Amino acid sequence: MRRRTMLAAPLLATPLLAATAGAQPAGVAFEEFLIPGGDPGIQLYLRNKRGESTPAGRGDRVVLCLHGATYPASTSFDLPVGGVSWMDYMAGRGFDVWCLDLRNYGRSTREAAMGQPAEANAPLTSGEVAQKDIAAAAAFIRQRRDVPKIVHLGWSWGTSLQARFAADNPALVERLVLYAPQWLRDGPSPAAAGAGETLGAYRSVTRADARARWFNGVPEAKRASLFPAGWYEHWADATFATDPEGMRQVPSALRAPNGVLADSRAYWQSGKPFYDPAAITAPTLLVLAEWDRDTPPALAMALFPLLTRSPGKRLVVLAEGTHGILLERNRGALFQAVQVFLEEAIAG
Repeated sequence: MRRRTMLAAPLLATPLLAATAGAQPAGVAFEEFLIPGGDPGIQLYLRNKRGESTPAGRGDRVVLCLHGATYPASTSFDLPVGGVSWMDYMAGRGFDVWCLDLRNYGRSTREAAMGQPAEANAPLTSGEVAQKDIAAAAAFIRQRRDVPKIVHLGWSWGTSLQARFAADNPALVERLVLYAPQWLRDGPSPAAAGAGETLGAYRSVTRADARARWFNGVPEAKRASLFPAGWYEHWADATFATDPEGMRQVPSALRAPNGVLADSRAYWQSGKPFYDPAAITAPTLLVLAEWDRDTPPALAMALFPLLTRSPGKRLVVLAEGTHGILLERNRGALFQAVQVFLEEAIAG
């Protein structure tokens, strides 16, 4: 513990006790940190897993994973359903994998407005604010691993944030993985607020809300087999537990900041992209599942030809999965598609 503190001190990062994550798979090392965020008073939660034999100084083996609009990163990328998480899977193949909770999500700082009535404050954690937190986390990782650039991976809203970072900072991004990418669409997404609805600082999502949204678009005959027994309940228990204040509500709820919904109105629903795909120069993978109703395949297909400067770009549509295929029975197809992209050589 003392050595970890000494290593982190120049970056003003606070290591956390590894015991909080429980037992780790054999050969996988674990660390977690609270680091300074993009603004004074903000601390960001970073979790790291890596193979114990992962080579040092390989930016193409360092991956920063970012969550979507509602749920934190740790219970998405590092939930060991079936005995292994996505982070475990990558770490077991020699990768150095990190996940980030943006401010007001998970174990990162929750601003004072998150503890007040939602209607008392403006939407929190906009895309522009999130860019500052991504920059802070990526800089910490690059300095700690002594690499000039790393791989950026995003899920859902996180794809827009990571793509914007890649477009604005091409020299800092090794590769880009956009899992369930947002793009311009006809009409609002299932998660969007109504046109006349006033947005407060955050919204409260119940377990019933989460389940209904997850199963939207799944054929009735396939619903019972979408998850192995207990997987969905394990995810819900772990995810809702990250918001103790919401857990005290009846029914229990997870509070998620509304900056993403304000951005949706200002950008996507107004026909304006949040980033310029032509500015992305890193090899880019678009990957999603066929039953995704939040970011359906048509969005990825419209985005793909706009990545005009991305060498080795790729679009993969996976069978029998939803927006959350990373935690479903067929998640192995997602893991493998991403892993092949990360490991292959791409001519510049």
